[in-house]
Amino acid sequence: MKQHFLTFAACLWASVTAFSQPEYEFRAAWIATVDNIDWPSKGNYNTAQQKAEFIAQLDMHKRNGLNAMIVQIRPATDAFYPSPYEPWSEWLTGKQGKAPSPYYDPLQFMIEETHKRGMEFHAWCNPYRAEFSIGKSSIAANHVTKLHPDWFLAYGGKRYFDPGNKEAQEFVVKVIRDVVHRYAVDAIHFDDYFYPYRIAGKEFPDNKTYAKYGNGLSKDDWRRSNVDSIIVKLGRVIREENKYCKFGISPFGVWRNQSDDPEGSATTAGQTNYDDLYADILLWLREGWIDYVAPQLYWEFGHKAAPYEVLLDWWSKHSYGRHCYIGLAPYRANSNAAWRDKTMLPRQIEALRDYPGIQGAIYFSSKSFVNNPNGWSDSLRMNYYRKPALIPGMIWLDSLRPSSPTVKSFTVVDSSTFEITVVRSGIEKKHIKSFKAYLSADSTDAFVNFYSARPVDVQPGSDSCIFRIQLPADKRYASIYLTTLDEAGNESLPYADWPLPLRFEKLENEAWIVQ
Repeated sequence: MKQHFLTFAACLWASVTAFSQPEYEFRAAWIATVDNIDWPSKGNYNTAQQKAEFIAQLDMHKRNGLNAMIVQIRPATDAFYPSPYEPWSEWLTGKQGKAPSPYYDPLQFMIEETHKRGMEFHAWCNPYRAEFSIGKSSIAANHVTKLHPDWFLAYGGKRYFDPGNKEAQEFVVKVIRDVVHRYAVDAIHFDDYFYPYRIAGKEFPDNKTYAKYGNGLSKDDWRRSNVDSIIVKLGRVIREENKYCKFGISPFGVWRNQSDDPEGSATTAGQTNYDDLYADILLWLREGWIDYVAPQLYWEFGHKAAPYEVLLDWWSKHSYGRHCYIGLAPYRANSNAAWRDKTMLPRQIEALRDYPGIQGAIYFSSKSFVNNPNGWSDSLRMNYYRKPALIPGMIWLDSLRPSSPTVKSFTVVDSSTFEITVVRSGIEKKHIKSFKAYLSADSTDAFVNFYSARPVDVQPGSDSCIFRIQLPADKRYASIYLTTLDEAGNESLPYADWPLPLRFEKLENEAWIVQ
């Protein structure tokens, strides 16, 4: 009976908070390294300055209430980490293959700094782009385009892996396996560049590969099967290396137009995932091959070809139980009349929160927020993301709650501040990702209710953490609840070794006791 009550109370609390600020919501920004869009800045090859720039962006996003970073670590078959397969990126050191000096591992550094702030780190990799600008890009002698030129095709001034080449596929899978094996990334994230976007009057030059491997399929179906196969392979190796590591895709915002498929959206997009990029996102979601989808909805309300409101509604109904985070476009601020409207981004956030099938948003791109365009950084910090949110759990990765934490010590800091040292349960076998503190101080509450308490802090840590909690002036009604969260986002029941919750009485001499 108690468990049924807790479940009902949790559902009731979730429904109440949906109309204010969600307790669980994915809030992220893309940090693009290709062509030095976001980090590091162009010409900055100094290790200390690169670190300082990255930390400054992290701190900005932390102030704005974000809880995850999606950082591009493989922009063009190169690496922002010491890879056994691919050379150092030219956008890191100015010359492909050249290591940072003084030496450091940027990926390890970025993961550690991101996790210190209680945020997830999603490793963003471009699947098939190999040479950003033919004849202009810096290409190392040991780059795979030099070692295996037959794996690549030139198109639109860039060089791409041939997605139909089986050896090329296996190489990409091997690279991703290495990242998940060696680094504590929370997710592998792929963007929308599978087959490249079409160029008018030019066909992607894969006739030779199609003749060899087509096996009777139409070319379109064969191309889609090539993309499907690498998604399956990637999902498999990610799970083999780390069963809690998520796999997400950020596709172009339109799967198919309704004019081509009754299942499609009421849009008139010139190119689509299914028909032009050969990415059948809905298949991957239905089959559970990926954990989340982040469609890039970079259009405004009422857009002629791809209205934001139409696509938001469509994706909310086509995530098939997987998470859906909406890609939003602060980079478009003041680019036209629609994006000079200061309410555009706030209204888009409000709209996506109306859909239970949408679990959050990702912003392109990081540096767009630096100058507070249209006051949108202020909007996040002071309004929409004023209260911290946890990243929604994925029950298909793990649905079991971790054990409640244990309080090791508690100390009075001053007349209004209490410090609590919390440790993981001695019986817990799972990796603990963070600890969370709630505060209830409502004198009208007739009974102690965890589900009406408000979250006041989340601290990263696998073994212990210290919470410093500010109490209200009247401490008689202050109740503190402490929980743990695991890698899949599951939250424990509150700490209950002492009489639940921790409660305080104000005595004449200002000392506190625990009831």
